Amino acid sequence: MNDKSAFVSELLRAANDVERLGPPEVRRLLHRAIVCIRDQREFVGIPGSGTPSDEIIVLMNVATRAERFTRSDWARALLDAAEMIRALRIVADTQAKTMIRDAS
Repeated sequence: MNDKSAFVSELLRAANDVERLGPPEVRRLLHRAIVCIRDQREFVGIPGSGTPSDEIIVLMNVATRAERFTRSDWARALLDAAEMIRALRIVADTQAKTMIRDAS
């Protein structure tokens, strides 16, 4: 399992067992996810919008104010982060395959 797959699994496990988490763990996981998502976006050429509706901004709000959100909000943010990482990985894999085919 590669690092991104392992991290997606970690996010999913955390979301499914959110009752055992505290604000520091949620903050740590979401900050790691934000860095991963930003790196993947940059790699595939998807710019962030920088608006409040940008998913990364939403994740950052939950991460920095974890104490103010419910456990349900934490779970939703963790699941959203996992889905974004998974979707961006698919885009990156598709781009890589397209580049290999174009080079032939």
